[in-house]
Amino acid sequence: MNRIEIRELTKDYGTTRVVDHLTFDVPPGRVTGFLGPNGAGKSTTMRLLLGLVRPTAGTATIAGRRFTDLQDPLRHVGALLDPQAPHGGRTARDHLLILAAANSVSDGRVDAVLEQSGIASAARRRIKTFSLGMRQRLGIAAALLGDPGVLLLDEPTNGLDPEGIIWIRDLMRGLAAEGRTVLVSSHLMSETASFADHLVVLGQGQLLVDTPTAEFIDAHSSRRVRLRTSDADRLRAALAGRGFRLVPAEDGRWTVDGIQAEAVGALAADEGVPLLELSDERSSLEQAYLGLTAGRAEFSAGAA
Repeated sequence: MNRIEIRELTKDYGTTRVVDHLTFDVPPGRVTGFLGPNGAGKSTTMRLLLGLVRPTAGTATIAGRRFTDLQDPLRHVGALLDPQAPHGGRTARDHLLILAAANSVSDGRVDAVLEQSGIASAARRRIKTFSLGMRQRLGIAAALLGDPGVLLLDEPTNGLDPEGIIWIRDLMRGLAAEGRTVLVSSHLMSETASFADHLVVLGQGQLLVDTPTAEFIDAHSSRRVRLRTSDADRLRAALAGRGFRLVPAEDGRWTVDGIQAEAVGALAADEGVPLLELSDERSSLEQAYLGLTAGRAEFSAGAA
């Protein structure tokens, strides 16, 4: 199993605790969104998992082993942390060939990931001529090079155009559907909501949330129904008789707090009130996230 296991993971830099007794799992078969304000400890946790820094205490393992104990690690774990890291004087293909040789990966796999990431036509261009989006695609190609069972991606949509964002979204979902473990750190809430099945949220180095995305949003959403009707007076009276209030909204719509669409629909049917539109209104992931992390951000702007 390609399960990521974090146990009591702690990292101190001098007197500053960046990661504080973290414990969570990232199982295969789903895309896990890794969220938190700047300074929450996300990047440090990923670096600890990849053996780039040593923990003060605790463990971070993949399939029960530390990254530094893996033979040909690129064949087990692919990571995108810094798309600016490759040497600008090398070509994209040469960069991947060096990684392949160091991890017992065939040259044919290099050409395959260049094609998969959409930069095959630029394979012999020097990396210093690449745009941010092209460097991002190269970083993703490097992460895929060893056909690993575990993917760690830090801000994978950064610099990508709309076509590239759709591509990486579908890629992450497809990799998870194949039974791989996919952990994705991002600050883009709308994008995270579009691909993440599960969320792990940090705040000031501590675990705040480890839950399915839909459950997280539901837990931070108040009950509200949005509707349109051609007979608001009768519906208002019917709702008032049950302790609910029909409130006008924009574009000729109405809202009702404290109730679900199913109950409003049943009531309207009983009263013979036509409904032209009816839906439950939920918070966005961004609203739910901001509500959870309020006061836990290292930096926050004042009112304009």
